[in-house]
Amino acid sequence: MAQEMGVEQDHRRYAPATLRNRDPILRVLEQVLPSSGRVLEIGSGTGEHAIYFAPRLPNWIWQPSEPDPELRRSIQAWQKEFPAANLRPPIALDVRDPIWPVETPSLDPPITAIVSINMIHISPWASCLGLMAGAGRILPPDGILYLYGPFRRQGEHTAPSNAQFDASLRAENPEWGVRDLEKVAEVADPRGLILQEVIPMPANNLSGVFRRK
Repeated sequence: MAQEMGVEQDHRRYAPATLRNRDPILRVLEQVLPSSGRVLEIGSGTGEHAIYFAPRLPNWIWQPSEPDPELRRSIQAWQKEFPAANLRPPIALDVRDPIWPVETPSLDPPITAIVSINMIHISPWASCLGLMAGAGRILPPDGILYLYGPFRRQGEHTAPSNAQFDASLRAENPEWGVRDLEKVAEVADPRGLILQEVIPMPANNLSGVFRRK
């Protein structure tokens, strides 16, 4: 009925974890990102991180991306509610594709950082491999790949809650699961990406900062 009467539908979606993790993540990004450039956010989800980070990182162009069209609508709806001059419309991007739509020499400024928050454990391992392949192709020397989420260390969970979360993910989809950060670093290395820093975060999560050789 609302649509029939011409009332615009609200496509915004909400991820409760965003309110808890956005400030700790922002503090890390302020430390590890280069002074300026373009950030490509992989798996932007609802768009709540993008609309929060962009105005607080004014020296950067923030480029959201998301393969799910419903979530891209959510990102656009959040952008309409909280516009920022340096925030770009979301693009359709699946990290498993052999060529990403941002792989163009005309992109100005170029991508010098890639950010992926809570993505690789809620997707097949092929998505992690695709992310590393794309980051290896796109990032320049000293470019940054930033990962955030729960990780195992040396094959062990860092907290009982992470083990429970891992079990619930694998029950929902056997291809999902909390990844071993050392194995992630192992597949990143041939792409020229070195795990430079691991930063403990609230709620038993980690920030993994990779630098392009």
